[in-house]
Amino acid sequence: MTSKPIDRRVARTRAMLQQAHISLILTKGYEATTVDDICSAANVGRSTFYAHYAGKDDLRRSGLDHLRKALLDRQKAALAQPENGRDRRLGFSLAMFEHARDHIDLYKALIGGRGGEIALGTIRKILADLVRNELAATTDKTAPDTVPREFAVRYVVGALMAVMTWWLDGGAKLPPDRVDAMFRQLAINGIVGLNDGSSSQTA
Repeated sequence: MTSKPIDRRVARTRAMLQQAHISLILTKGYEATTVDDICSAANVGRSTFYAHYAGKDDLRRSGLDHLRKALLDRQKAALAQPENGRDRRLGFSLAMFEHARDHIDLYKALIGGRGGEIALGTIRKILADLVRNELAATTDKTAPDTVPREFAVRYVVGALMAVMTWWLDGGAKLPPDRVDAMFRQLAINGIVGLNDGSSSQTA
């Protein structure tokens, strides 16, 4: 069953609410921003707002849907490439670093408050789903797991989030592709045995 396309007026209203929300976060902060503020900035009524979102937390989560789609598309494109070593593994990570760099002010405005908890929690879930899907698609299902699959998921997501936070806190001075290359080098070496279905370990 195909999903029904979103009406243009609905899409336009949601876009205005998202834009107003981001603008207010950057000027007032997430905690100080209210639904009334968002409605006023977007020039829509409260009833219209609640017809689309349950509250500003829901609006924040929904705002990351485009990130989820972009990362998923990047992952699918990478996995569709012919087997050529490790290049196709974690194919979504560069897009994550690029998104963080392009929205560094928003990330900084969110970190530290409830908005940060919601946004980062949503990003962690997006990344966990991507890593979980990738492992399911690339792991040799006939070989025993030397490391529990979910352990590997948490390991990779935790490392990516830690590196991204460190990078943004430092002003994102290194280019995204350089940060991604270093992250992938360490993360892929950490999961390569699991992905290849190899159970060999160094004593």
